[in-house]
Amino acid sequence: MDSSLASQDPPKPKKSSLSTPPKHSWVLPYKTQSLECVYTIGKKLDQGQFGTTYLCTKKSTGHLYACKTIPKKKLICKEDYEDVRREIQIMHHLSEHPNVVRIKGTYEDSLYVHIVMELCAGGELFDRIVEKGQYSEKEAAKLIKTIVGVVEACHSLGVLHRDLKPENFLFLSSQENAALKATDFGLSVFYKPGQNKQAV
Repeated sequence: MDSSLASQDPPKPKKSSLSTPPKHSWVLPYKTQSLECVYTIGKKLDQGQFGTTYLCTKKSTGHLYACKTIPKKKLICKEDYEDVRREIQIMHHLSEHPNVVRIKGTYEDSLYVHIVMELCAGGELFDRIVEKGQYSEKEAAKLIKTIVGVVEACHSLGVLHRDLKPENFLFLSSQENAALKATDFGLSVFYKPGQNKQAV
């Protein structure tokens, strides 16, 4: 065997094109208390691509909320961490709008990030459309007006939702005239005035 080859260091593995976060890194830029100290977690409400939403009860008041739990093992690069931070930031940014699901708090431990939100117990717009079968022109116009109003408000505040669909609009309750609220800002981004929205 060529001694010159034997003395050479083994080739270093190529770095991934994705920037991986450091081990045991934290998503939120601030420390939080444990979710379990404040809320009791209940049944599963929904399963998404990156997180699971549970019913939760605030221990001090008994009030019900929804908690989106994101496993940190699914956040495989720094960009994923930034996406979660941006989702939380955008929810706070839009929290005063009456037709956007309100964020109540965020929590983090070594395994999960938790986003506690207003509970919309009336289910998805998609399911109600299927259940109802058809809407009158007046009923449909009311829903469309709400949806367009949310989009207009988002754009006026420099936010693109980027995932508008009936599944991402929830009714506050099961009542016929319940408020309709936009949710799931996981793909949303900020944009600057004058910036081409299609390029974002």
